[in-house]
Amino acid sequence: GRFETEILTTRKNLKSLMDLPGMWIDRARQHRSLDKLILDLDSSVSETYGRQEGSAYNGYFTCNCYHPLFCFNHLGDLERVLLRNGNAASADHWRAMLEPVVARYRHLEISKYFRGDAAFAIPELYSFLEEEDYEYAIRLKSNAVLERHIQHLLTRPVGRPPKKPVVRYHQFMYQAGTWDHERRVVAKVEWHEGELFPRVGFIVTNLSWRCKRVVRYYNQRGTAEQSIREGKNAVKWTKLSCHDFVDNHVRLQLFALAYNLGNFLRRLVLPRPMKTWTMTTLREKLIKIGAKVVRHAKYVTFQMAEVAVPRRLYRAILERIRRLAAISPGAAPI
Repeated sequence: GRFETEILTTRKNLKSLMDLPGMWIDRARQHRSLDKLILDLDSSVSETYGRQEGSAYNGYFTCNCYHPLFCFNHLGDLERVLLRNGNAASADHWRAMLEPVVARYRHLEISKYFRGDAAFAIPELYSFLEEEDYEYAIRLKSNAVLERHIQHLLTRPVGRPPKKPVVRYHQFMYQAGTWDHERRVVAKVEWHEGELFPRVGFIVTNLSWRCKRVVRYYNQRGTAEQSIREGKNAVKWTKLSCHDFVDNHVRLQLFALAYNLGNFLRRLVLPRPMKTWTMTTLREKLIKIGAKVVRHAKYVTFQMAEVAVPRRLYRAILERIRRLAAISPGAAPI
């Protein structure tokens, strides 16, 4: 009700609500420890209608919207989310997003990584990650200075172009005018059949890996984009229909908790044959599915459609949930 919403929108309670996904992730880590951490920062769009507070036209998305910012880990868990006005730049408030997440993992002696697209090519962010001992790969927008470093790769290969793209890599040290020191840049040049000009991409990184591995690692940030799509399709977290901005911020935090519950279920509970299920499949086949309840003197039977989870897998899921709940004494289950 409205009274409960007003309680959640207080500054103190909203902060606690934003911290809750991280607390749940820390609890889940008690059951499956980390050997590494990869953080992906990305923004998305939540279309708005009418005169909702904070709604604005965004030229990139070409609509009136909110422009939320998401931080995922490599396991698909949503570490933190922030609702922003529709006209906010993609990287606005990156520090407010990252600092609490980085602080939670600071005590862990594991390899830590960060990925971001060209919107997060910010000198302050590089310095922040370097100070926190994070290895990063962040896309750079092309410019004339960068392209001069790969001029020798921009000449079309001699001969008839093969059907498979011709891919070349190069690395060099580069210092933009706003940077305080040089950093390594990895370039990838792809020549495709039927295309007059090559596809060129630049990545700034402090990784020591070979160029091809750096590019492959950066491209895996698509898992964050997939997680955002799953949140939209399965949890419907783009449905922010309240008038007040803070009310919609609360709704987004509640959607984030629902998403994480589904992801915990998928990665900590589901048997191997179901590990590749999307969140939507999980919802439709395991949670939002009808059943006929038949009561007998000594037992109750759930009669479900053939498309539902088979009895053997369903029993395995329940057993895994029971084991997951059997956590250390004095701690409440997730």
